[in-house]
Parts: sequence; C-alpha cells; structure tokens
Amino acid sequence: MTPETLVRHELAGLDVTVTDAPNPDLIGIEGRVRDETMRTLLVATGEGVKQVPKAGTTFRFALDDTDVIVEGDRLLARPALRTETQRGSLWQ
Repeated sequence: MTPETLVRHELAGLDVTVTDAPNPDLIGIEGRVRDETMRTLLVATGEGVKQVPKAGTTFRFALDDTDVIVEGDRLLARPALRTETQRGSLWQ
C-alpha cells in the first residue's frame, strides 16, 4: 500500500485522524479504523467506537512514516467495490 493507492485498499486497521468535518464535534477524533461501511468509518478511540461520516470529512491516515490526507468523498462506496473499481486497479 502506498499513499497513491490508499483509497483502493481496505482501511480497517489504519490509524486515522479527522482533520476537517461539517460537524465540528468530529474534528480531532483519532484512533484506529475498526470497520467501514459505504458511508461511514468506525473509529476505535480511547473513549469507545465513533461513527464518522465520510461525506464532507477530511481524514489523515498514518501510513508507515507518512501522513496521507484523503477527502472522504473519495471513499464513498462499499469497501469491496471501491477496491475493485477505482481507476488504476489491476482487477478492472
């Protein structure tokens, strides 16, 4: 997985921080992606699991020693379909 291909991979298990969101209460949520649905990420934090909508939200994923900024709108799809249908996929 590279920063360029992050959106084509499963996100479960990655460390994430919400850097911008339409709901200011979501900004600053950080933890590990526990699960993902078509429209949300479930983030395990020290205070429990938080459900964060993807639409309009900006995420920072920790990938090795690199931080990758991703607009949540790029993640709007069922995870299994997103990993197969994004441009550049070897499986298209």
